[in-house]
Amino acid sequence: MSGYVIEPLAGHDRTAFVSGSERLDRYFHQQVTQDIRRRIASCFVAVADNNSVAGFYTLAATSLAFDRLSAERAKKLPRYPVVPAILLGRLAVAQVHQGKRLGGALVADALLRAAHTEIVGHMLVVDAIDETAARFYTHLGFEPLTDDPYRLIRPI
Repeated sequence: MSGYVIEPLAGHDRTAFVSGSERLDRYFHQQVTQDIRRRIASCFVAVADNNSVAGFYTLAATSLAFDRLSAERAKKLPRYPVVPAILLGRLAVAQVHQGKRLGGALVADALLRAAHTEIVGHMLVVDAIDETAARFYTHLGFEPLTDDPYRLIRPI
């Protein structure tokens, strides 16, 4: 995506980041570095030309119970009790960068990173915070779990 570089969060200035979601902004300002230090999640940021953080997402290991998958998805997998996956835990775009398709670019970057990591996962999992977020992920090819319309998956 032109004008942005996506890289691991390091010494980036997070103080000016405002996405419009108080929950996501608070996480990014106050908690993300603790999660990184504790090896709970990895965080990647989209840096704009002016070195400001334009967006971010986190990745973490997770798993899904086999019986939560649709019959169509389950028939393609071995019948293990759980399926390894990668969780796209948080994703936000700064308000001044919204509407520029950066959210989709961050999801695409997350899929690429998940596909190329040495720790394997069969799918990328997201927990949409509301109906709008669920529609965003559905538009990007994610499908809801059979028992939870806000937990969506996409094969890696």
